[in-house]
Amino acid sequence: MSESSLILCNAVKKDNRIEGRNGLVGRPFWRRSTGQKGALLLRRAVERVTMNLRAAADGRAEWVGFSRWLNNPSVTVDEIVGHGAEVLSKQCAGLHVLAIQDTTELNYARHAGRVRGLGPSGNGIDPGLFVHPVLAVDAGSGALLGLAGMQIWTRQGPASPDYQSQPIEEKESYRWIKSAADAKSALAAAAMVTVVGDRESDIYEEFDRIPDARTHLLTRACRDRALVGGGKLFDIAESWPVQHSFDLEVRAQPGRAARTAKIALRFGGVTIKRPANCSDRKAARQLTLRLVEVKELDPVIGESIHWRLLTTHTVTTVKQALQIVDWYRQRWHIEQLFRTSKSQGLDIESSQVEAAEALFKLAAIAMTAATKIMQLVLARDGTVDRPATDVVPPDQLPILEILQVQLEGRTVKQKNPHSKHSVAWLAWIIARLGGWTGYASERPPGPITMRRGWHRFKQMSAGWRLRDMCTP
Repeated sequence: MSESSLILCNAVKKDNRIEGRNGLVGRPFWRRSTGQKGALLLRRAVERVTMNLRAAADGRAEWVGFSRWLNNPSVTVDEIVGHGAEVLSKQCAGLHVLAIQDTTELNYARHAGRVRGLGPSGNGIDPGLFVHPVLAVDAGSGALLGLAGMQIWTRQGPASPDYQSQPIEEKESYRWIKSAADAKSALAAAAMVTVVGDRESDIYEEFDRIPDARTHLLTRACRDRALVGGGKLFDIAESWPVQHSFDLEVRAQPGRAARTAKIALRFGGVTIKRPANCSDRKAARQLTLRLVEVKELDPVIGESIHWRLLTTHTVTTVKQALQIVDWYRQRWHIEQLFRTSKSQGLDIESSQVEAAEALFKLAAIAMTAATKIMQLVLARDGTVDRPATDVVPPDQLPILEILQVQLEGRTVKQKNPHSKHSVAWLAWIIARLGGWTGYASERPPGPITMRRGWHRFKQMSAGWRLRDMCTP
């Protein structure tokens, strides 16, 4: 027998088959240890917030096992990503889901003399690869549901001289269209899907191909497109009256403090022409969209906000326009995902893995682990109405119930205020294990506190499982 395709799985042996837990796929594996290695690596990545194999392993044997798993040709990125989409499909049923996509670069300049098979990174010099995930967020509650897709690739060289005339399918920018199509498939059980993208996603073919009765696009415009009837996209909003003004809380960024911006809101319908250089000559000659402009009234030099948001959603009222702005601002989640996977969290770029294919798989696991960490952080204030089993398997709920009793104080202020078995209930327990006092007046627990708490919880749950195994 040849080894079957492998996916991440909490594998257990039953009747000579390997079966999954926590909704993970229970497909047969030829070697039990191989199925376990992927699950163990993911668990260690979350527990220890690292993608360094030596740091994730307990001893040389585990480290060698992780390396072999990543270099196993039967383990594929598509299987890892596809499994995540299978789990997500059950969680998104009946919801309006924001499918937020973006690209990040992993730079391996520190390991340039060791890594093999990587092409140039964004600067054209250092070895690197690119990861383009699609993050699924519940539009109603803001809950982080999981990953709806992911593409990972490395560049083979500079762009072709005839790049502009190439079919869109041959361009690197096709990733935006493919990821949107993959998200539609992964989120088939959702009531509605809105694909959210930044300026790189402003592609005519994407607006032409992706929208349907239950799938919408929301993209920040990058190109000053020609309009049917004359004029340009960037000028048209200036002729519209200001419909509303409001305060927008701008989050802090590295090198930029948080602030409150005064915003003018304009919106209306636009019909854009098919570009002359559109690679798909079968694309519609014109498309009718809605434009929502968000412009700062008293801009700060170098920091002014000016968003032109193109969408297929109906926008005829101020309330609808503000909803579009709020959905676009959810892109913050994918920026946090990248931070959590890099130096501020898992530090994927410090990995000692050498081969490109193994680095691809490690990147897929890193994005999955970072998503789990973020789910706990986002659930801490109780605004996310999701079950704890989005993050932990059902068989770990009993130990969490016992931990809650031990962690709660005598006063009301030190009680877990969240619904039992909700993800917020889980986040409160993990945060307390991580050193948070539990008082609402204290600063909310962040990724570091959650990391410490998650590590302690996983150690405790391992002991819990040993008790079941060792007690007659």
